[in-house]
Amino acid sequence: MRNSSMVHRSGLTVAAAALPLALAAVPAAAGPGISVSTTGSTVSVTTSSCTQINGSWGTASLLTSSQGSFAQGRQVTLSGTSTVQSAAWSNVTAGTYTVIVICSDGTTAGTQSVVVSPAPSPTRTASPSVSPSRGVMGGVGGSSTDYGTVTLVAGGTLVASGIAGAAWYLRRRTRSYRL
Repeated sequence: MRNSSMVHRSGLTVAAAALPLALAAVPAAAGPGISVSTTGSTVSVTTSSCTQINGSWGTASLLTSSQGSFAQGRQVTLSGTSTVQSAAWSNVTAGTYTVIVICSDGTTAGTQSVVVSPAPSPTRTASPSVSPSRGVMGGVGGSSTDYGTVTLVAGGTLVASGIAGAAWYLRRRTRSYRL
């Protein structure tokens, strides 16, 4: 008899543990609602729940966290067709908002929260700077004087005469002068 009560107790335990899993596996009834999306600073809502009455589909309202009623939000009239209706708000600042859609017959199509992310800040890129046309001018005192043509020719002449004089001297030393 002891074994049967243990089996009976363990069976109840397994059934109690399986019940929440079975209930979680059953999908909830998907009713009409709204779908909210953001793109940059634009928030848009779509629904298929509303019917057109007197040329109007209904109104959507965008509420900040400090606003408590539909009338306090930024309201936009729904537009669309019999299959889908939509509304959009542009230039929405970063933050958390609640979107509420009320159809023209007074029923609420749905309520959904949405987070608008801040716009990414532009990144600075290095701009090319103007480089010197002749490169770096080194020298004593860091001067960068531009000499004229006469000065450059005179300097070239002195260098050439110095090379010629050194060559003449070295050539003269290599000869043996025997008396």
